[in-house]
Amino acid sequence: MESVRRNSLSQQVLDNIVSLLINGDLKPGDKLESELTLMKQFDVSRPVLREALSSLETMDIITRKPREGTFINNKVGADPFQAMLAISINNIPAIIEARMALETGLITLAAEKITELQLEKLKETIHGIQENKDRDYGGYDKEFHRIIAFCANNPIVEGMISSLLLTHEKTNRLILFREPEITIEHHQAIYEALEKRDPIESFNQMYKHLTYVRDKILSGYEKQH
Repeated sequence: MESVRRNSLSQQVLDNIVSLLINGDLKPGDKLESELTLMKQFDVSRPVLREALSSLETMDIITRKPREGTFINNKVGADPFQAMLAISINNIPAIIEARMALETGLITLAAEKITELQLEKLKETIHGIQENKDRDYGGYDKEFHRIIAFCANNPIVEGMISSLLLTHEKTNRLILFREPEITIEHHQAIYEALEKRDPIESFNQMYKHLTYVRDKILSGYEKQH
């Protein structure tokens, strides 16, 4: 119950800071008040405040600089999707659904636009997972999905997918057990569909993979809640 209460309070703090951004009371480049001042302003404990700030940092909305303070990033004004996502950062089911909606659509465009160089880079990430399957291969997994998303070469959705991929580490921590062989198998099938420039097969393979990922993440999420 204490964990749920702290999550709820940290979400309220996060919402309030985002509201200050939306209202213009905070602007890109602004320095936030000290932790002690913010704790008094929002009437929360230090752990609650730090959890909210950590979420904002994960979303790339703020940057914490040692001995200097915490600053609103300049890119926030150019990428409002990050602020929207920040409000729902703890709504893991919604984040997973948004990622599925975007990535399954983007891969059909990627099948039409992907270059030989991008295909080669995809293959390198698969090899990276194979060589690190007994260790942390999250970076290669994230890069695989980033390459595909940016193959679509669509600036309107690039900000959205970039923001969603920032949540990769947060959702990755909810996976209770790893099955690298299945990840490699799925990624290989997606790669082969893209290599054939087949948008329908690419969609099918990406949907299969993301459904598998969704089920594993939500299983871990439900155990924590």
